[in-house]
Amino acid sequence: MSADFASTLLSHHFLIAMPGLEDPTFAKSVVYLCEHSERGAMGLIINKPGDLSLKHLFDKVDLPLHREDLLKANVLHGGPVQTERGFVLHEPIWLASAENSEASKSPEDSNADEETDVANSVEPAASIYASTLSVPGGLAMTTSKDVLEALSNGSGPKRVLVTLGYASWGEGQLESEIGENSWLTVEANPDIIFETPIEQRYEKALALLGLQPWMLSTEAGHA
Repeated sequence: MSADFASTLLSHHFLIAMPGLEDPTFAKSVVYLCEHSERGAMGLIINKPGDLSLKHLFDKVDLPLHREDLLKANVLHGGPVQTERGFVLHEPIWLASAENSEASKSPEDSNADEETDVANSVEPAASIYASTLSVPGGLAMTTSKDVLEALSNGSGPKRVLVTLGYASWGEGQLESEIGENSWLTVEANPDIIFETPIEQRYEKALALLGLQPWMLSTEAGHA
């Protein structure tokens, strides 16, 4: 790992698991990094379907689902932290009055060194939703129920991915794992998140690096 890697921010990047990563939660996973700083990182696994459909999740929170395009969508297993809480990854929707604000600034009080309550560490600055983390240069991640209510009413973000739980790394942990050849990194492509079938996302993410699964043996992680 290069000496200056710690200063390289990987928000809006994919982490792609290498074959040596055998933890069942992360094996053959693709993680979208929502936040990465010297204090740690947090992200959502985008290719591990859970046991619920999105329709069933809405039933559990007593909301109808009037988005025909989402009725058969899966709720994904986003990671091992707070697995009973929902996280909605979507394209940003800004308040009209805040389009030119510093909307993409990460909240200063979010600390991935602990398994903190992410819903309380995101700020609603320029999003139309109450608790949204804006990923610099990328997407938005909302934890407040208002986004579910918008989807229930047939509106809300056009492209969404819903998970239960998230993944987090403490200070220096992710950098260490990349240095140990556990992960490859590449800038995220939203089409892989929202348009690619779940079972194809691992291979499609690798293809961003010009790789195929059979080629993974001694490749080193790179940003």
